[in-house]
Formats: sequence, C-alpha cells, structure tokens
Amino acid sequence: MSIVKHFVVESIKRTEIDEFLQNKLERAGYGGVNISKTPLGTHIVIYAMRPGLVIGRGGETIRELASVLEEKFQVPNPQISVSEIEIPELNAYVVGTKLASALQRGVHFRRAGFWALNQVMEAGALGAEIVISGKLRTERARYEKFKGGYLQKCGEPALRYLRKAEVHVQLKPGMFGIRVRIMPPDAQFPDKIKIAEAIPKEEEPLEEKTEAPSIEETKDETEETGQAADSASDEKKEDAK
Repeated sequence: MSIVKHFVVESIKRTEIDEFLQNKLERAGYGGVNISKTPLGTHIVIYAMRPGLVIGRGGETIRELASVLEEKFQVPNPQISVSEIEIPELNAYVVGTKLASALQRGVHFRRAGFWALNQVMEAGALGAEIVISGKLRTERARYEKFKGGYLQKCGEPALRYLRKAEVHVQLKPGMFGIRVRIMPPDAQFPDKIKIAEAIPKEEEPLEEKTEAPSIEETKDETEETGQAADSASDEKKEDAK
C-alpha cells in the first residue's frame, strides 16, 4: 500500500468512526472524538455532555463500543476514555445537534439560526458562522448564512484553532444540512499585535552601602590607640630598670 493510499484509508476510517459514534451517542450529547495510536493500541477520547450515558451501567456501553470498533472498524486494541465538555456552546457538534433538533420540532430556520449564533457568541467565542442549506421556503434548495464576530477561514489560525462540524437532518421538505464553524476565545492571530503601555523598568543591582565613621568614633579610636602606646612605653622603661 502506498503512502497516499494509506492516509486516504485512515481518513475514511476516522470519518466512519465519527459518524457511527455521532448516531450511537446522540442522547449523550456527542461532541467529537480524538483518535491517536500508541504502542499498546489505539487511544480513543470521546467528548460528550453526559459522560454517564457513554460509560453505561457498570461500563457496559463503553465495553460494547470497544468491541464494535475492534470488530467492525478493525481498530487494534481500542482503549476508550470519556471527557466531559466544559462549555457546550463552544463545541461545533453540540451546537449543530441542538440546531437540528430545533428544526425537527418545527422552529423556523431563521429563528433557530440566530438563537444558536447568539448562544455561541455569549459563551465567549471570537467568531462564529452557521450555514443552513436545503429546501428552506420553496422547492428550490438554497442556503442561509448567519455570521458574527471575527472568523478566519484560511491560514494557520484556521487550521489550528477553528472548530467545525456538519450535521444532517431529515425533514418533510427533504434533507437539510447544517454547517457550524466556531473560533474559540483562546485563538491567537499573527496580525493581532499587543502594544505595551509602558516599558518595564530594569531592576537596579543592590549595592552595599558603606557608612563613613563619625567624628566621635574616630576620636575614641585615637584615644584608645594613644593609651595603648603609653602603656607599652611604660612597660619597656620598667623592663630596662
């Protein structure tokens, strides 16, 4: 197998695993998966709003998932761990799933789109974009876009920080597609420059201060030396006698 074909096969397998977990863990608030290979096997981290539903009673659900991934998707020795989503509004999968459920309940697509966009921006996102496509109002398919904040679609910040997801929902007019892109608050941009208000002061080295002796101290020292000299001369005279 060539290198290009190997990476294509691995990408297809990751996409199939993602779709399988999205359908299987819909009630648990599925928010994505991270797959990494280790010397002991394959480490799989599942992000969900309700980790208890992913683990199951006594770990029954998570063991079932491990067996399915190993048999159906040929994942060697899968080791599954579950992580709770701290801020669901900043997760693209969760936002797309909530928007899809709102459309299934009969909420108007514009109202649902603006509601989801406001939820994302109030959670602290730097920018967000939501695209709803399908037969929205007529028999001809089109798309509606909802944007807010600052969102980069290309370059290093988009590759490193941008969170995106696609969700499909079957409605009476037909299949609707939902695309969500979120720029998290911790994203850093190369064109954003911070100007320091003031130059930090350099710390001066501490010098030991030597105090000059006072006049009184010098007088006392001279008197003591004079008395010592006189006593020494007197002792010499006595020895001479």
